Amino acid sequence: MTLEFPNRSRSFDEARHAVRFIGHDGMFEVPFLVETAALHRAVTTSRSEADFLSAFDAARSSIHDIARKAYSRGRQPSYTLTVADFR
Repeated sequence: MTLEFPNRSRSFDEARHAVRFIGHDGMFEVPFLVETAALHRAVTTSRSEADFLSAFDAARSSIHDIARKAYSRGRQPSYTLTVADFR
Protein backbone atom coordinates (compact mmCIF):
# COMPACT_ATOMS: atom_id res chain seq x y z
CA MET A 1 0.00 0.00 0.00
CA THR A 2 0.99 3.61 -0.38
CA LEU A 3 0.79 6.35 2.18
CA GLU A 4 -2.21 8.61 1.63
CA PHE A 5 -3.61 11.63 3.43
CA PRO A 6 -7.40 11.49 3.01
CA ASN A 7 -8.09 13.45 6.20
CA ARG A 8 -7.08 17.11 5.93
CA SER A 9 -7.22 17.67 9.68
CA ARG A 10 -4.14 18.86 11.51
CA SER A 11 -3.57 20.25 14.98
CA PHE A 12 -1.00 22.30 16.80
CA ASP A 13 0.91 20.55 19.58
CA GLU A 14 2.19 23.33 21.81
CA ALA A 15 4.15 20.98 24.08
CA ARG A 16 6.07 19.48 21.15
CA HIS A 17 6.27 22.73 19.13
CA ALA A 18 4.88 20.93 16.12
CA VAL A 19 1.90 20.42 13.87
CA ARG A 20 0.34 16.95 14.03
CA PHE A 21 -1.26 15.18 11.10
CA ILE A 22 -2.17 11.61 10.16
CA GLY A 23 -1.39 9.52 7.12
CA HIS A 24 -2.99 6.22 6.20
CA ASP A 25 -1.40 3.09 4.79
CA GLY A 26 -4.43 1.00 4.00
CA MET A 27 -6.32 0.79 7.26
CA PHE A 28 -3.31 1.72 9.41
CA GLU A 29 -2.97 5.25 10.79
CA VAL A 30 0.53 6.72 10.62
CA PRO A 31 1.09 9.73 12.93
CA PHE A 32 3.36 12.58 11.87
CA LEU A 33 4.68 15.78 13.45
CA VAL A 34 6.22 18.73 11.61
CA GLU A 35 8.42 20.75 13.92
CA THR A 36 7.63 24.47 13.97
CA ALA A 37 11.27 25.16 13.10
CA ALA A 38 10.61 23.55 9.72
CA LEU A 39 7.70 25.95 9.18
CA HIS A 40 9.47 29.11 10.41
CA ARG A 41 10.47 30.25 6.91
CA ALA A 42 6.81 30.57 5.97
CA VAL A 43 5.83 32.26 9.23
CA THR A 44 7.00 35.85 9.30
CA THR A 45 4.61 37.39 11.81
CA SER A 46 3.81 36.48 15.39
CA ARG A 47 4.44 32.74 15.08
CA SER A 48 1.18 31.85 16.76
CA GLU A 49 -0.69 28.57 16.53
CA ALA A 50 -2.80 30.01 13.70
CA ASP A 51 0.34 31.11 11.83
CA PHE A 52 1.86 27.63 11.99
CA LEU A 53 -1.38 25.94 10.93
CA SER A 54 -1.65 28.35 7.99
CA ALA A 55 1.97 27.66 7.03
CA PHE A 56 1.23 23.94 7.17
CA ASP A 57 -1.83 24.39 4.95
CA ALA A 58 0.15 26.43 2.42
CA ALA A 59 2.87 23.77 2.20
CA ARG A 60 0.61 20.72 2.63
CA SER A 61 1.49 19.10 -0.70
CA SER A 62 5.26 19.28 -0.16
CA ILE A 63 4.88 18.22 3.50
CA HIS A 64 2.96 15.14 2.38
CA ASP A 65 5.68 14.35 -0.19
CA ILE A 66 8.35 14.63 2.51
CA ALA A 67 6.24 12.48 4.84
CA ARG A 68 5.96 9.78 2.15
CA LYS A 69 9.74 9.86 1.70
CA ALA A 70 10.32 9.48 5.45
CA TYR A 71 7.77 6.65 5.61
CA SER A 72 9.44 4.84 2.70
CA ARG A 73 12.69 4.58 4.71
CA GLY A 74 11.08 2.14 7.13
CA ARG A 75 8.12 1.82 9.40
CA GLN A 76 8.16 3.51 12.78
CA PRO A 77 5.49 4.10 15.43
CA SER A 78 5.48 7.81 14.48
CA TYR A 79 7.49 10.26 12.39
CA THR A 80 8.84 13.71 13.21
CA LEU A 81 9.73 15.89 10.24
CA THR A 82 12.49 18.39 10.99
CA VAL A 83 14.24 21.22 9.14
CA ALA A 84 16.73 18.66 7.75
CA ASP A 85 13.90 16.81 5.99
CA PHE A 86 12.98 19.98 4.07
CA ARG A 87 16.44 20.58 2.58
